Amino acid sequence: MSVKRLHIGPRLSQVAIHGDTVYTAGIVADDTNVDVAGQTGQILDKIDQYLKEAGTDKTKIVSTTIWLADIKDFAGMNSVWDQWVPKGNTPPRACVESKLATPAYKVEIRVIAAR
Repeated sequence: MSVKRLHIGPRLSQVAIHGDTVYTAGIVADDTNVDVAGQTGQILDKIDQYLKEAGTDKTKIVSTTIWLADIKDFAGMNSVWDQWVPKGNTPPRACVESKLATPAYKVEIRVIAAR
């Protein structure tokens, strides 16, 4: 079975599609001058875009991993997540505190979805 990749860069692809499963890379915000809620909103917008390009949507997410640079931002991130996540289709999720690639990133999110 082949693998289709979207948004291919020199280091990583943002999306890989294998069969009926869609995997995203860890997605971060483009504008890091905003708070965790602002960064989370940017990331979720990107995830919506990537899933649409892959032929699926957020109702079909089967797994989510969220990394927060500071766990104190949990409520701020959730304030945006809770508005975005589809009621009745909330995916399994892990959320942990972790050092991210640069201190400017407050949150990083990765999803796996079915098509």
